Amino acid sequence: MTRLPSPAPDTQDSVDTARAEIVRVGTSLFARGYVHASAGNISARVGDSHLITPTDAALGFLEPERLALVDPDGEQIAGDRASKTLTLHRRICAADPTARFIVHTHSTHLVALTLAGVWSQDDVLPPLTPYYVMKVGHVPLIPYHRPGDPRVADLVTGHIADRAAARTPIRAVLLDRLGPVVWGPDAASALAVLEELEETARLWLLTDRRPEPLPSPALDELRSVLGASW
Repeated sequence: MTRLPSPAPDTQDSVDTARAEIVRVGTSLFARGYVHASAGNISARVGDSHLITPTDAALGFLEPERLALVDPDGEQIAGDRASKTLTLHRRICAADPTARFIVHTHSTHLVALTLAGVWSQDDVLPPLTPYYVMKVGHVPLIPYHRPGDPRVADLVTGHIADRAAARTPIRAVLLDRLGPVVWGPDAASALAVLEELEETARLWLLTDRRPEPLPSPALDELRSVLGASW
């Protein structure tokens, strides 16, 4: 691969920081069982450029210098070959200005949920707990497409636009048979969404999908008192 000139020193500092954060998150996800083998990917927006894990990389054993650096035009300028989901990550960032850190996993209970049957196409899980409502919110199901299919980006960004117009912005989608894609302004925010989403899926499956959603008065209170966007 042809290498372009190195980034300016201030930009290089930001890239190095983002590299370290992606490696830290990948290691943490692997250690806690959220990812396995080479499933999943992580990206960070750095200015107008993107860092993303390489294709078929094992997230628990990432090497900072091998992460793919992609310029604002989508051309790769450093690292190993970018994940096949690069288009999806870039499109999410373009559709939602708050999306600066994106995580996709094949988390066990969320993939199992797509196999067992989600609550609805627009909400894969009911509003079971107050923290699910506040920290996660609405999560639509994206119909199955092969990994890396660029058509997925159109579906995801369509949901982002629709929910933004309804003033109930989303922070995640669930890809049928492939798991969640979550995003946020930083790694901590994205991980909080992923963890709450996976644990709520686990709770619902453990209870045989019997629990009723929170009643309307409870949801109204979460909106009015705590600013939930459900």
